[in-house]
Amino acid sequence: MRESAQKRQTRIAEVVRDRGVARITDLADELGVSVVTVRRDVEELARRGEVRRGHGVARSLRPVPEESTAGGDAVAMIVPERNTYLTEAVQAAREAAEKAGLRLALHIADDAGAEREAVRQALDAGARGLLLSPHWRTQAEADADHSWLADLDVPTVLVERRPARTSAIYPLDCVRSDHAYGVHLALGHLVGLGHRRIVLAARDDSPTARVIRAEFAQQTAARGLAEKCRTILSSRTAGPDPRAADPRAADLLEVVGQSGATAVLIHSDMDALVLVQRLQAAGIDVPEQCSVVAYNDVVADMGPVPLTAVAPPKTELGRVGVDLLLRRLGMAREGLRPGATRHLELLPGLVIRESTAPPAT
Repeated sequence: MRESAQKRQTRIAEVVRDRGVARITDLADELGVSVVTVRRDVEELARRGEVRRGHGVARSLRPVPEESTAGGDAVAMIVPERNTYLTEAVQAAREAAEKAGLRLALHIADDAGAEREAVRQALDAGARGLLLSPHWRTQAEADADHSWLADLDVPTVLVERRPARTSAIYPLDCVRSDHAYGVHLALGHLVGLGHRRIVLAARDDSPTARVIRAEFAQQTAARGLAEKCRTILSSRTAGPDPRAADPRAADLLEVVGQSGATAVLIHSDMDALVLVQRLQAAGIDVPEQCSVVAYNDVVADMGPVPLTAVAPPKTELGRVGVDLLLRRLGMAREGLRPGATRHLELLPGLVIRESTAPPAT
């Protein structure tokens, strides 16, 4: 027989008084009712002045020592400015954090090196854990961050970043997309259609970009296509220093014409949309004369020709990052020794649209 709402609310109030803070999801599991039901009960209790509502939690009205809460009620996520690629990861991280009763505070690092100040501000504001996606436009920038990152005394998870094995921060938990597999998917699709002359037009201003460029060289060589393939920058500002002229910023139209390329892999989506427009303006039909695969799949489907695209698991990056952080916070709360570090790689997918076809005979 199901207990009445009054009895259930009394039990909830008692649990919250005893614990100081209780997650809505935990209460639902313990009481055998839905999260919606508990949320309504907590709203009623808050209206009567018996508990306080929080982000996914109910709190006691009595002062509670910070250390007795679920690792505090805030964690911080720090991402680069103008990085649309991570928007889905941020949204997913916020949802996962709120479900666990935590507030996710977002900090934007407006330039390489700004992460340190963002971390300081986050910790001063009371963040109990960190999700970090540093700029790291060059390996030197990454190396420069290793010493202070290694000294952080709160649980920290790298998102879409993985440090080198020789670095001081290799013991940090991290989650990232398996971009080597993403390149494999793109090349496998194009080669399967019959393309043998493929141009990579890619950025070179992030760890992701460097993996894509390195894997393209290795994988085309493994397929015996290295001499027929070429790599250029996807835009004039796609290098580590957008203010300087970069000799790798060759004109895609000229490269396609000179090399006889029949397909292009372009990182990232925004660059892909611009370059497809230029191809079409020059009379090069997509996909009849040149197939195009974009990398990232943020806006690849929005161009005049919806683009086939490698789609990293952006939502899962945020969700898994929070899961890793919650695991560390839980260990710290229980006074347990840190468990084994986890380095997780999530596989991208390939979304086939209208921009790829067999090469013209």
